[in-house]
Amino acid sequence: MREPLFVKQNAKKWEYFEQSATNDPDELADNFIQITDDLAYAKTFYPKSKTTAYLNGLASKFHQSIYKNKSEKGNRFISFWQFELPILFKTYQKQVMYSFIFFIVFCLMGALSAKYDDNFVRLIMGDDYINMTNANIAKGDPFGVYKSQGEVVMFFGIAANNIYVSLVTFAAGIIFSVGSVYFLLRNGLMLGSFQYYFFSKGLGMKSVLVIWIHGTLEISAIVIAGAAGLVLGNSLLFPKTFTRMVSLKKGAADGMKIAVGLVPIFIVAAFFESFVTRHTEMPIWLSSSILIGSLIFLVWYVVIYPNRIYKKTLYGTQN
Repeated sequence: MREPLFVKQNAKKWEYFEQSATNDPDELADNFIQITDDLAYAKTFYPKSKTTAYLNGLASKFHQSIYKNKSEKGNRFISFWQFELPILFKTYQKQVMYSFIFFIVFCLMGALSAKYDDNFVRLIMGDDYINMTNANIAKGDPFGVYKSQGEVVMFFGIAANNIYVSLVTFAAGIIFSVGSVYFLLRNGLMLGSFQYYFFSKGLGMKSVLVIWIHGTLEISAIVIAGAAGLVLGNSLLFPKTFTRMVSLKKGAADGMKIAVGLVPIFIVAAFFESFVTRHTEMPIWLSSSILIGSLIFLVWYVVIYPNRIYKKTLYGTQN
């Protein structure tokens, strides 16, 4: 890209950053990241230009502001989920969408395979699980598996396993994003065949009202972990204006933040599965409320809230 075009594309953003008087640490950090990205590009292609010198000065200004306000930032733990993670959801909304589409397609593949191949569910879920579930259905307690362990032991086991799966799904993205897609395939086939199995037994709606009490958060978090893996893999495949190493470091950092940010969601999902889902005869209004409430939270936190923060950050000082 020629220097005049680079300046033209970014001039308004730099002017906004230069005039911004915000002391919000998260906004300062986000602005600083954008400026240093532009500075890295300018140093690579226009090392001795006035543009590079200007960006270097602007980056220094933000650096000083960040460290000046560092002592004021005592709620870093909270602000990560309040600002930084939602901004990442906005930045990588395409990866989240692609991960969701992949997962839905794989779920449909699992359901269709289970429909046309009687052995597919056993292949995916295992003979022991299917035999146990068939026995539970015969006893009139089709979801008895959720009562097979004590609540506390079940909680820690499920939480640890889900967090592990999400981190592996993210890390596998280093294999040019294919690794993360593979784990989305595995989980999608499993969910699709698993859900079809209950519908084929005439327990479809009952399974939705029971399983998705915890599944809404759990499955959504796995999809987002897949998106984090796509962020990692795409940074290696498509470095854009950055060197491949610089792009990979940024993708790895952002992807890891997304994956780590899912931990509270997995913990809440594990709590629901261990302490709530086992009450399979709870009123429909209660299970529906938990399911719908979880879904509303996810749509708000992953889609609506990030867009509001983005607009406020971009236009807040001008309105």
